[in-house]
Amino acid sequence: MSKGKDCHIYEVHGLIIARELLVTLALGQVLSLLICGIGLTSKYLADDYHANTPVFQSFLNYILLFLVYTTTLAVRQGEENLLAILKRRWWKYMILGLIDIEANYLVIKAYQYTTLTSVQLLDCFTIPVVLLLSWFFLLVRYKAVHFVGVGVCLLGIGLMVGTDVLVGRQQGLGDHKLLGDLLVLGGATLYGISNVCEEFIVKNLSRVEFLGMMGLFGSFFSGIQLAIMEHKELLRVPWDWQIGLLYIGFSACMFGLYSFMPVVIKRSSATSVNLSLLTADLYSLFCGLLLFQYKFSGLYLLSFIIIVLGLVLYTSSSTYVAQDPRIYKQFRNAGHPITDTPTLGPLEPSVTYTSLRQEIEEEPRIRVA
Repeated sequence: MSKGKDCHIYEVHGLIIARELLVTLALGQVLSLLICGIGLTSKYLADDYHANTPVFQSFLNYILLFLVYTTTLAVRQGEENLLAILKRRWWKYMILGLIDIEANYLVIKAYQYTTLTSVQLLDCFTIPVVLLLSWFFLLVRYKAVHFVGVGVCLLGIGLMVGTDVLVGRQQGLGDHKLLGDLLVLGGATLYGISNVCEEFIVKNLSRVEFLGMMGLFGSFFSGIQLAIMEHKELLRVPWDWQIGLLYIGFSACMFGLYSFMPVVIKRSSATSVNLSLLTADLYSLFCGLLLFQYKFSGLYLLSFIIIVLGLVLYTSSSTYVAQDPRIYKQFRNAGHPITDTPTLGPLEPSVTYTSLRQEIEEEPRIRVA
């Protein structure tokens, strides 16, 4: 009887793991599709209507975040009120808002100087940045299978870029390639910092708080940047209903990406999300086959399969966090100090959150204070 009961428990546990794996993969692909929509609308705006307005496009997204999430914080009561949050940690969110704005700007600007191939390859630099920052600041510890999964994903993106070269896809002008490559690396580094901060906030504070603060500081600083750098370009846009629809479509996809990404990060991790986003270039390619008459190659399907295989490998095993309560004081309210518990020896690692959430339901839920 005992063996039968144990077998049943492990079967149920296996089904739960498989379901969580499928859900994690599916949610990541929803984010990739949203990025595909962002890329397509940007391409139509730039190529067909010569509307090169990256700052204005980001500004529209931040305004939407402000209207939805910042106003939500404003009507809350108590410690989660907008003014209470600003009083405790306004300067941290101000810095994070600037990082987020400039990450978007640098990568979009890089397309003017370097090739599409370089952008696709160097943008993957976000992944090692996230791994490194998660290791040192979130104390995430990885297993060998996680590094294998990351390697397989990068192999898939490398195959995709190589296929681009073989089929002769338009690679861009690349007039100042070194400058463009440096812009991509800078943007990828800032994306990594932003993603790790986002993971910490949504898992320890609040998704609405993160998005509300991004809406507040993002709209403020991107508005200033827009007024200084892009006001003349905005006046040259040949406004009509089609351009209006493209801006609306871009804003909707961007707002959906920002709103949905914290949900996926909370279920998995910033690293897992960035690996999932590697398929966005392939979705854009598949759309380009229909809309822009790109050449097709079976290697594109192979690269997609390799990336998904890498995602499965990465999410199939849980990460763990080395338990150190001191690391989680950074964003806490100074009015409610956290008392350190004395320890008699070195801190032991403990499972806090994982790629697939809690692996065994019967285990005690250990949280970092």
